[in-house]
Amino acid sequence: RRGKYPPPKGASEILGLEAAGRVAGLGPGCKGRWKTGDAVMALLSGGGQAEYVTVPEGNLMPIPNGMTFIQAAAIPEAWLTAFQLLHFVGKIQKGERVLIHAGASGVGMAAIQLVKLAKAIPIVTAGTQEKLEATANAGSAAGFNYKTEDFSEKVLAFTQGSGVDMILDCVGGSYWEKNLNCLSTDGRWIIYGLLSGGEVHGDLLARLLSKRASIQTSLLRSRDKEASNGNEQCIERLVKAFTDDVLPYFSGGTSPHLQPLVDSIYPLHEIAEAHRIMEENKNIGKIVIEMPA
Repeated sequence: RRGKYPPPKGASEILGLEAAGRVAGLGPGCKGRWKTGDAVMALLSGGGQAEYVTVPEGNLMPIPNGMTFIQAAAIPEAWLTAFQLLHFVGKIQKGERVLIHAGASGVGMAAIQLVKLAKAIPIVTAGTQEKLEATANAGSAAGFNYKTEDFSEKVLAFTQGSGVDMILDCVGGSYWEKNLNCLSTDGRWIIYGLLSGGEVHGDLLARLLSKRASIQTSLLRSRDKEASNGNEQCIERLVKAFTDDVLPYFSGGTSPHLQPLVDSIYPLHEIAEAHRIMEENKNIGKIVIEMPA
């Protein structure tokens, strides 16, 4: 809202990277995958916090059976971000231990469930006991309060000194030393946000080299409109892989069963209050804006 995460050139300046609803119309280039009236959810480059939005048809997914529009709206951006980080970037393997920072966020809660779906072990950090309890309910094997304890020492104790194989980090600079402390030899540190900034004070490269560890970075949202065609194809591949491999587990009666976590629902005219709650970091899971009927 303050312009610190600007949209790619040519994308909508309206906030909102995901939405759910019904197909209202089809453009001339559509290939017949969808028809008017289909219940869908979409990954967007912007424009989601509005009554209508245009989207490439390859960015659409069917809403799983038995799921409401409210629940579906909480899936695309958070779950596709987590899926991309774990599978496309991190190449998660069965039995690996994954440390997820901001575990009670939308991406964090999705990552917990996706790590378990991959038969790996999710470990989280969060800032309150309430959030740690929510992550435990979602399936985390262990959770640590970064405000009251040294999460790196706790992670090392939990893993019997071996550390974690992968870290999903949206915090950045302030966590670098603790991250490397609890990262295993040959571990992958994946950065997808810089909530604490990107500045590092210390011998990061020597510490990284000593563990033969790697840093990888990823942003789901394209920043370069000139690379939009390649990015669009990449997003379509991501959406297809998620639709094929993950989406079936959201339908009722499946085991394991995946569940988006909705913290709260606000009508469009109260959107400023919804933004305030998010800015104060009070939400556990996703805040959904409901459009007028």
